[in-house]
Amino acid sequence: MSGKLNLKKPASSTYEDNKARALSTDVAIRADLAAHEDTEPEILYYLTDDSSGKVRKNLALNPCTPAKANLILAQDEDHEVRMELARKICRLLPDLSGEQTAIILEKTIEVLEILANDQVTAVRAIISETLKESVDVPKNIVMDLAKDVEEIVASPILEYSPLLSDNDLLEIMASGIAAGALPAVARRPNLSEDVSDAVVAQLEVPAISTLLANPSAKIREETLDQIMDQAESVEPLHEPLVMRLNLSLRAMRRISGFVASSLVEKLVSRNNLPPATEKELKNIVRGRIEKTREFTPASEEGSQTRAEKLFADGKLDEEAIADAVDLKDQEFVVTALSLKTKYSSKTVNAMLVSRNGKVVTSLCWKAGLSMRLAFKIQTVIAHVPRRDLINARNGIEYPFTNKEMDWQLSFYEG
Repeated sequence: MSGKLNLKKPASSTYEDNKARALSTDVAIRADLAAHEDTEPEILYYLTDDSSGKVRKNLALNPCTPAKANLILAQDEDHEVRMELARKICRLLPDLSGEQTAIILEKTIEVLEILANDQVTAVRAIISETLKESVDVPKNIVMDLAKDVEEIVASPILEYSPLLSDNDLLEIMASGIAAGALPAVARRPNLSEDVSDAVVAQLEVPAISTLLANPSAKIREETLDQIMDQAESVEPLHEPLVMRLNLSLRAMRRISGFVASSLVEKLVSRNNLPPATEKELKNIVRGRIEKTREFTPASEEGSQTRAEKLFADGKLDEEAIADAVDLKDQEFVVTALSLKTKYSSKTVNAMLVSRNGKVVTSLCWKAGLSMRLAFKIQTVIAHVPRRDLINARNGIEYPFTNKEMDWQLSFYEG
């Protein structure tokens, strides 16, 4: 049962009649009484203690149920009662203004605060979805919803609420955003450069794809460079980059250096480039293809031997390993990680094939690599599923403590 009830009490009904109906043993009679908008407020208040969920649900729906009764219903044991109350309160809020309703407004906001912190996700989600574009809701309630741990609650507010400032969004992302909710921030209209920077710093592929697809989002050239650094080894970012509006020629040249030739065709047609520029970008693709054909990973000495020689010479650094990752040279990467962590190649390989983002990240930490390279190794070498990828904290830091990462690695030791 939902929607606004507008039932009329029989003309012959009197206050005494309604008192008798409130005491009836017939649930249908009490439920009907709770649904009428002209039932006396004190009788509606009395019915908040009714044993029937149907009666209390009708009270929750009734727009004339007094504010103090709504406060009781906000903590009702039946979550369906609370859900109906949430819908009603959100509908009533914009109409509560003026001195006459100041007390009612105060009580209504109190009810709203209780429901916005309800233990049942569905109740909080109703509040969030209904109030996502409201300017009448108190800011503290909006912030609570935006910081909710459930994506279904946080996302509507994060994407639409006009009450959230750039500073609010930055604070929310810094303190920890609900899993899966970051794309909602990336979809916001007219996103500022600072917020775009913060989205990219989270290193979440779905959020970055969404940001690139947002035509009104402002993205600094340096930030776009960071995205391209990541995109070279993350194929799902290739098309969103190509489809980004207003790319500089410099950016288009770089993108042409790693995306498929079919996407370069899209890049050319989408930007209506002059023939000379089109030829230049296509030459970049052809040159890359020829270079790939000439490259032979299995050189005379082999990947393992090359890694061992670099290690012996003190040159097995981050850049050398990153180059091997870009070339998808599994043997070199396994050998390098083995040498730098003192784990056997067999143990390193077992960690990588586990496709466990936490384990692979901990292995890279043990090897002294940056978190950015750890993310690349997760995606390119270990093929960690997208849902299990471990992202950097603040864009560059490992998200776990040393103790937590040692614990992850302990399962493979001994």
